[in-house]
Amino acid sequence: MAQPRTLPRTGAVFLDPRGEDRSLRVTWHQESQLVVLSLWRDNVCAGTFRLSADEVPDLIALLRRGLDEAYDAARERVERVERPSAAG
Repeated sequence: MAQPRTLPRTGAVFLDPRGEDRSLRVTWHQESQLVVLSLWRDNVCAGTFRLSADEVPDLIALLRRGLDEAYDAARERVERVERPSAAG
């Protein structure tokens, strides 16, 4: 029987809001200069993606842009609700 590996010191687990023990694990592997994104379900790895360390800034920039756009859209919705309508 294979021995379980410990997670690298630098990593995180994100739980899927759909439940059913779905999660995303993100682990840094400094020795290989990459980040591994793995999808888990019921403590079984369903798939992995290896992202080279030099591509991480592009991924972070993409996530940041998406988050900025989501905040801007939410702010606009709140302003529309709080602002009296011109038709009045």
